[in-house]
Amino acid sequence: MLRKARISDVRTIHRMINVSSGQGEMLPRSLMDIYGNIRDFFVCLEDDGETLVGICAMNIIWENLAEIRSLFVEETVRKRGIGRMLVEACISEAITLELFRVFTLTYRPEFFRALGFREVERQSLSEKIWSDCFRCPKYPDYCDEVAMIIEL
Repeated sequence: MLRKARISDVRTIHRMINVSSGQGEMLPRSLMDIYGNIRDFFVCLEDDGETLVGICAMNIIWENLAEIRSLFVEETVRKRGIGRMLVEACISEAITLELFRVFTLTYRPEFFRALGFREVERQSLSEKIWSDCFRCPKYPDYCDEVAMIIEL
């Protein structure tokens, strides 16, 4: 089951992000940051309707640009289409908000390519997106994420 995140989901979202961060897949985020941005998140629940198994956020960057970020699916339920559903929910919300350019920075370009994203040079994206990057220990010389965009 897919739905918008709720305040009661924050601690689980925080755990998921920090598990992924520990594996070098995304930047860590504080509880305060997640509380402040909870409206950005979609969550996927297991069939029991209670257990969170996936998360994804759509962050508005500017009047014509949004970012897909914090995509995480529990290892035990991967390859079931949960990541695809989460990203598609974020894209649908972007379209509803009339945001027709959506990008991501990813270590899984093949996943996003299958959803219609194409690779672009990181420098082609607005400098506004780099606010998170400044906190990354890999910035600026060792960033190994792939910048991808979809124009809707």
